[in-house]
Amino acid sequence: MLRFILLFPLLASFSFAADAKKKDDDTIKPGVRSPITFKTSPPVSDNEQLKMRMHAAETPPPYNVSMEKFDIIVPKKYKKGDPHGLFIWVSPSNAPSISPEWEAVLADKKLIFVGAHNSGNNREVFARMRMAVDANDNLRELYDIDPARVYVSGFSGGGRVASMLGVTYADMFPGTIAFMGVNFYTDIVSLDKTEVFQMRYIPHDEVAALAKTDCRYVLVTGEKDFNLKNTSAVFENGFKKEGFKSVELMNIPAQGHQPPKGEWLKKAIEFLDAGAGKKKP
Repeated sequence: MLRFILLFPLLASFSFAADAKKKDDDTIKPGVRSPITFKTSPPVSDNEQLKMRMHAAETPPPYNVSMEKFDIIVPKKYKKGDPHGLFIWVSPSNAPSISPEWEAVLADKKLIFVGAHNSGNNREVFARMRMAVDANDNLRELYDIDPARVYVSGFSGGGRVASMLGVTYADMFPGTIAFMGVNFYTDIVSLDKTEVFQMRYIPHDEVAALAKTDCRYVLVTGEKDFNLKNTSAVFENGFKKEGFKSVELMNIPAQGHQPPKGEWLKKAIEFLDAGAGKKKP
């Protein structure tokens, strides 16, 4: 069965990730942003998988995760035997920066933060996707991770990449938060019917079916966000129309095109967490 074929590389990759470049406990200090690198990529992020999951005709450019750098923030209260979630961040810029306010929210929600350097909007999309997949796989080997609370997120162009990952890798990312930027796999007519937003990718049918039934999505925009029209249309004429069972739109009053205050990150996480106990991809 196709789902078995898709999921098998992911399941196998948990032992494959043992080759990750492990860090001593005193190297990555809980509560402090720390650098981390990984030695190997799992099979689930190779060229064959990427092309299949995206229906991509082109071959992804050369990529070596051991040459990439990441930042990680492990909450101070983390300890072995107490599973935490993962918050995988796709930045629109070359540095995986979030505000101290956001860091506090993630710590309170028992989420380990990880974000890649050199993964901004100027980097080609396949590498940006691979870095998120690789971070997910390797960190599941290094820490006790709740598989129902692995969330991919990003802002603006990073939000668009996160939204594609949340569908094309639905077997890895049960939750997605797209801040002020979202892509979809069908042409989307704006709610006022004055504009058409073109499809940006084509997910594999069976992975998309899994995304519709098992995954959760939060689309965050604002009254002054220039992507408001796009995001609102994707919510109604994309996710809702295509039958995604768990999707939420947050339109923040007076919010422009910038990351919102921590309270909105908290609300988005709480929406994802509410469904975390129902199904565990």
